[in-house]
Amino acid sequence: MTAVTDEGQGPGRGEGRRADADRSPDGRAAPGDGLRPDRGWDDGLIARRAAAAAGGAAPGVLPAAVPEDDVRPQVEAYVPSGNPLRPRLDALRELVGLSRARLDGAALAEAGRVLDEAAARQRLSSRHTVVAIAGASGSGKSTLFNALAGAQISDTGLRRPTTAAPLACSWTDGAAGLLDRLAVPGRLRRRPQPSGTAADEALQGLVLVDLPDHDSAAAGHRDQVDRVLALVDAVIWVVDPEKYADAALHERYLRPLAGHAEVTFVVLNQIDRLPGDAADQVLDDLRRLLDEDGMALGEHGEPGATVLSLSALTGDGVGELRELLGRFVQDRTAATRRLSADVDAAAARLRPVYVAEGRPGLGEGAREEFADRLAEAVGAAAAGQAAEREWRRNAGRACGTPWLRLWRWYESTRQPGGLDRAALTAPPEDHLTARQVVEQAVRTVADDAADGLPGPWAQAVREAAVHGAQGLPEALDELAGRAGGDGGAGGAEPDSGAAAAPGVRGSGATHPGRGNGKPPRPAWWPAAVLAQVAMTLLQIFGGLWLAGQIIGVLQPGLLAPALVMLAGIIGGPLVEWSCAAAARGPARRYGQEAERRLREAAAACGRARVLDPVSAELVRYREVRERYVAVTEFSTTGR
Repeated sequence: MTAVTDEGQGPGRGEGRRADADRSPDGRAAPGDGLRPDRGWDDGLIARRAAAAAGGAAPGVLPAAVPEDDVRPQVEAYVPSGNPLRPRLDALRELVGLSRARLDGAALAEAGRVLDEAAARQRLSSRHTVVAIAGASGSGKSTLFNALAGAQISDTGLRRPTTAAPLACSWTDGAAGLLDRLAVPGRLRRRPQPSGTAADEALQGLVLVDLPDHDSAAAGHRDQVDRVLALVDAVIWVVDPEKYADAALHERYLRPLAGHAEVTFVVLNQIDRLPGDAADQVLDDLRRLLDEDGMALGEHGEPGATVLSLSALTGDGVGELRELLGRFVQDRTAATRRLSADVDAAAARLRPVYVAEGRPGLGEGAREEFADRLAEAVGAAAAGQAAEREWRRNAGRACGTPWLRLWRWYESTRQPGGLDRAALTAPPEDHLTARQVVEQAVRTVADDAADGLPGPWAQAVREAAVHGAQGLPEALDELAGRAGGDGGAGGAEPDSGAAAAPGVRGSGATHPGRGNGKPPRPAWWPAAVLAQVAMTLLQIFGGLWLAGQIIGVLQPGLLAPALVMLAGIIGGPLVEWSCAAAARGPARRYGQEAERRLREAAAACGRARVLDPVSAELVRYREVRERYVAVTEFSTTGR
């Protein structure tokens, strides 16, 4: 039988050769080759309609596949309806866009390729299903190709390799764009032999492609197979009783493409060579191997790969395969399922860089620990204790006896700089220790936030923490210095936005809370001061009274002046002791308030510089994780 070509047959062969000549070397139609000045459109459908209108069709030309009054276009854009493929592709596109700044190009290359190929396929015909026939050398795939086409289209023989380039056979018009995408040249595009049967009608829309041997010794054949297999809608794997368990087939193709089971046919050919029930045994063993490869088998109504046995040479089982292909083609979902499986495969490859172990993030415990470490670095506890001592010292100065205050003044004059001057200068090692505490706190909170995250996102979180921590010790030094200069609790307001100038070394980093400011006084302090003044006056009055009696100015009577003087002497320390006891509570609260304010200020500074950037990275990860879930949650392959 003679093959029927796209370019014509019988009397039309010359025009077919001219059409081939008009094509570019890669098989694509040259610009303007559809319309020639010396002839009209040579599209097959239009040519047949014109011939029918002129009074009859040329001998051997197929009848028009679409009625005369059908004005639908022969090529329709691929628009899936009622299928989650489009939102999955949109989610994958957003996922890639959000991840470009965090992942390298190699990790996103496969996802980008899937998006590009999906866009290219969606722009082409949705009425055609491109099915490739693949197999090893000598498996009989070209014989099966000819049996399905009903014509001797592909060369067969004992010489290997027989098929050197992809050969296409299209059952209907309008597949030129699809074949251009596969880079099948016009001289290798054929049409099947019409049979007029119902099975042949069911194959309308099928584009069958015969591939070279995937194990061919010829250079470049395997590359052609890999390239076309990545673009077709479905594939028929032809195996023979000798090579059905070949490791190259299972490890290189079937196992990696296990997720494409719904668009996969596995055909055991050459069963005419097997005696008795050996064909069933080999077929069962083939199913076992496919199951070990992880490929789902379409049995008992479940979606999966179609597995059957036949003999392309004798025709046994070819009719069953033709019927299965007819239902598969008429379903018009092969391209959608293929693209969905591609998305699943890309998502599976991206899983290690998007799926975390556990629930990563910044918990309250990690935040509180970070705040405690910063408070330790800035000396919040020491600031509170210093503020408490300062409050009690001021109370003692205000309510103490004049004689004790004079003694303290005398002692302070004997030490240049005062009692507290030496403590105000922080040793260099204390500052270095505070810096180390800050750096350790940043590393700890970064590790806690990145715990369980995929590698690239964990690295991004750590980089955000380290970058934000630059200048944090200096900022805490300035913060502590302001707190000390403002008198402890009065000036340590949270000011996360103020950046410390480099080189600032506030003494408050080690001994904050000390400065020239005076703590506030309680309402009872004036009464205590008046009482102390009264006790002092009693001492002076009693002393003068007693001195006047001694020198004879006043009448003698030692008891009264002695009692007055004794009351002042006892009352002064008693008032001082009472004020010290009464000042313990307010002093403690004052110190706690100073510690709280400085702790909150340090925590706010650390939050703005470290925790907020880390949280922003975690939010970005959650966004891409949501996009990844959107890519995978509507999977139809269960992967």
